[in-house]
Amino acid sequence: MSSFLDEPVRGFLDRLAARTPTPGGGGAAAVTGAMAAGLVAMAARFSARQLPEAGELAEEADRLRRRLAQLAEEDAQAYAAVLASHGPERKKALLGAAMIPLEIAGIGARVALIAARLAETGNPNLRGDAVTGAVLAAASARSAACLADINVKLGGLEPDLSRRAARAAADASNAAGRAGQEHSLRARPGQFP
Repeated sequence: MSSFLDEPVRGFLDRLAARTPTPGGGGAAAVTGAMAAGLVAMAARFSARQLPEAGELAEEADRLRRRLAQLAEEDAQAYAAVLASHGPERKKALLGAAMIPLEIAGIGARVALIAARLAETGNPNLRGDAVTGAVLAAASARSAACLADINVKLGGLEPDLSRRAARAAADASNAAGRAGQEHSLRARPGQFP
């Protein structure tokens, strides 16, 4: 079975808009997070002069990007399992469907934290990319946290799963706010940083 991530971007967007259950919100959240991680990896690679650990940050961002791409596929499979489930197996399927966006939210928080660090101390010419990475990572985490919460409530699952996802989304949002604030403090009207 071919991955929807192997399609051109236009094809993925068309599939996202189609009257089919997947890809859906979870896949979109994961792909958004993967794009954020890609920007963060690029900003880190251009920050070797400013940050001695830039190489490690780029490698971590690449690892997170690859995992998010896997999670986009896993989310589609988990949602298909929910749709196919009945009776007592539905709760187990909803648990699987909740755990994937929980992981997406956690990764989004980590990507946003790395992005904020790069916005603060990385290559100033890549600050806009780092800020964009932080904002996209926060959007990924927040939407994934909402999806996790929906599945938790539908399945009558442990509420701590929702709390963990919400904490990850808050951490990502705080990091994105820090990155954006750092950007606005350094930017002057009419000038590119």
